[in-house]
Amino acid sequence: MQRSLVMTVLGEDRPGLVDSLSSVVTEFGGNWLESRMSRLAGQFAGIVHIAVPSDREHPLALALRNLDAQGLKIVVHSGRAESTVPPQALSNLEIVGQDRPGIVRQISHALAAFGVNVEELQTECSSAAMSGETLFKAQARLRIPESCDVAALRKELEKIAADLIVEIALETSP
Repeated sequence: MQRSLVMTVLGEDRPGLVDSLSSVVTEFGGNWLESRMSRLAGQFAGIVHIAVPSDREHPLALALRNLDAQGLKIVVHSGRAESTVPPQALSNLEIVGQDRPGIVRQISHALAAFGVNVEELQTECSSAAMSGETLFKAQARLRIPESCDVAALRKELEKIAADLIVEIALETSP
């Protein structure tokens, strides 16, 4: 029987971190299923989903925690079966505008108020081509429940966009 594990990984970025992690997973018969990893402010940060034989779950978790000696902080969580919530199509949200504090807070607050689940969020700040000002960009994958009034959600997002002077594009699936 296979067990599902989800782990978070954090450490000072250097070559060989993913190799160290994947070597331990393989040593205990684990299968690397999916991951999201990135270098942020000189730190390596990631989240990894693996499957492992149930009798090897605890030894693997201990071995992963021992990577602390190599500068990796790893937290291991037992995964659970996917929820029995009816499947919903994923929608995309894009935000672009001059950076300012509170953009993520205002957008995420509006989404939560409409019962929208943020499945994935990627943000970055970069220098605008012409002006050199800091430009904020975000892309999100959203799961919008059938009960959500999408027109009202769009209206709320447009209001926030006008207040923050950012462009917001919500692409919903039928």
